[in-house]
Amino acid sequence: MITALVLSGIAAHLAVSVLAVILRRHAAATPVTYGLSAVVSAFLMAVALIRLLGGGGDDPVVLPLGIPWIGAQFRLDALSAFFLAVIALGGIGASLYAIGYGRHEPEPQRVLPFYPAFLAGMSLVLIADDAFSFLFAWETMSLASWALVVSQHRDPANIRAGYVYIVMASAGTMALLLGFGLLAGASGGYAFADMRAGTLTPTTAAFVLALALFGAGSKAGIVPLHAWLPLAHPAAPSHVSALMSGVMTKVAVYAFIRIIFDLAGTGAWWWATVVLVFGAATAVLGILFALMQDDLKRALAYSTIENIGLIFVGLGLALAFRGNGMSAAAALAFTAALFHVLNHSAFKSLLFLGSGAVLAATGSRMMDTLGGLIHRMPLTAFAVLVGAVAISALPPLNGFVSEWLTFQAVLLSPDLPQWDLKIIVPAAGAMLALAAALAAACFVRLYGVSFLGRPRSDAAAEAREVDRWSVGVMLGLAALCLALGILPGLVIDALAPVSEAMVAGRLPAQATTAWLSIVPVAEGRSSYNGLLVFVFIAATASLAALVIHRLASDKLRRSAAWDCGFPDPTPATQYTAASFSQPIRRIFAAVIGARERVDMPPPGDMRPAAFAVEMRDMVWDGLYQPVASGVSAVADRLNRFQFLTIRRYLTLVFAALVTLLLVLAIWP
Repeated sequence: MITALVLSGIAAHLAVSVLAVILRRHAAATPVTYGLSAVVSAFLMAVALIRLLGGGGDDPVVLPLGIPWIGAQFRLDALSAFFLAVIALGGIGASLYAIGYGRHEPEPQRVLPFYPAFLAGMSLVLIADDAFSFLFAWETMSLASWALVVSQHRDPANIRAGYVYIVMASAGTMALLLGFGLLAGASGGYAFADMRAGTLTPTTAAFVLALALFGAGSKAGIVPLHAWLPLAHPAAPSHVSALMSGVMTKVAVYAFIRIIFDLAGTGAWWWATVVLVFGAATAVLGILFALMQDDLKRALAYSTIENIGLIFVGLGLALAFRGNGMSAAAALAFTAALFHVLNHSAFKSLLFLGSGAVLAATGSRMMDTLGGLIHRMPLTAFAVLVGAVAISALPPLNGFVSEWLTFQAVLLSPDLPQWDLKIIVPAAGAMLALAAALAAACFVRLYGVSFLGRPRSDAAAEAREVDRWSVGVMLGLAALCLALGILPGLVIDALAPVSEAMVAGRLPAQATTAWLSIVPVAEGRSSYNGLLVFVFIAATASLAALVIHRLASDKLRRSAAWDCGFPDPTPATQYTAASFSQPIRRIFAAVIGARERVDMPPPGDMRPAAFAVEMRDMVWDGLYQPVASGVSAVADRLNRFQFLTIRRYLTLVFAALVTLLLVLAIWP
């Protein structure tokens, strides 16, 4: 029954998509489409929470579709219920936000039909219980999101982003197809139940891990498969960007967990080494590239790569502990990864929606054209500040809790018996610490340049607060970030069924702990109480404000602002985004491919001095560009076959036939 309810919700999403096509020229198309999408998402979230919190059977459903001998199989278990709740939460927020934001869309008919189809595709991936249904839903999700990326097709950059995205998505789907083929084996058991019952050789299991990392990692944005993400996420409308970054990347995480933790069996301990290396590198490189961006949405997109790396580090730790029979430690690492999935969905959706509000109010998403928005858009500025603090992993907000849990798992690594894990896990922990520090710098830069100081353009000086729908959703997500940070024990307990199903262990019950503290390992080892931290911060801040207002002088003196040594201060003398990140850029120049060019004329030369920064994605230059150039060169050579004579075509056909006959004759 529970799975049938989810299928009915997915069908409702598709019905809304059809309705959007019918109403595409009507003025009510935008509010009706997004309003109904929010209602359906709320229904799916309720169903997912009932399954996750209430337990019960998985209640599979088989439809007479797909592969003839198995049909299309669907099942809502604890893992898919959690991720369905995450998707539905993102769908509710983005849909309500879009009721107001959608009015700014120049061509809404290019967005509305694909938006609910995108939500339907993501939801269908989660309940698919056979390879064919999974890949069909995966491709539906990819194609719908591609249509949303290229919705503003008059911008050539968006077309290029869509092209790179669809190529990477196709390659990832092919990798997943091959992975499912190995899991199915010679018997052709494409149902997930048959795959669980099968046994893989070590070599086959290694290939499955590699294909799962490529297929799911290309959609999640793992380095070096991240090239599409900073292009596609900024190209889409802001509410779609929130879904792609905050939600769709989590569907990729789900795919990796489903294949590696569920279908592939227990697995070997060395799998953790591969996942940890890719996860740690992704975290550091993602946030380094985010620090170098002047575009708000591109910075947020690269920040998503960093958070995906953090999640995969947690999953790598869970694999290491599970492979050595340490179920309690595996449960801690796995819970930390899932908790960060939820947290990232909340604060990254908030930040992308905040960037959309800035774009709607100013017409720009370039930091160096903003500034002073805290005075013009105070509610948006407050919500974005909460999101920036949360993603910087500062207490008492939610980002701190999941990262703290991950570090608690890292501290258990001395108990691992393998020496390479004893070395790699602390190294990954150090890289996560570096990424956390860089993330704080990144969002101090993003918020300070965009919202503080003085306006750098007339558009920023004349900005106005956005509509009530948008503001309400952003404040709601900000409140959720706080709630998840001060009441993390409730989330940890809700994740216990998922952890038990995937790693055969769960954390101790946290809701009954005194003062709502969380104790992931033992009371004598570590604990954290977000509620007390929040009360302490609120009390000390209120006391400081009270003392200052009561004891300070009530006399006012107004004068010109400090001119920093410039006799005629202008907004151009403020720190820019590039100048803020210059020290970090110079330190990591060799890693991120940054190069500074300075042209300083000698004395007496009246030429103006010039300074330029060149940023190159070394992964793109070293991996993708040679492949693209090679494909183009081969295509140019093969293009000659279009202009052969009939005699040459017949000769080629004859040669191919002879070659195939020789192969069949030689084949043993």
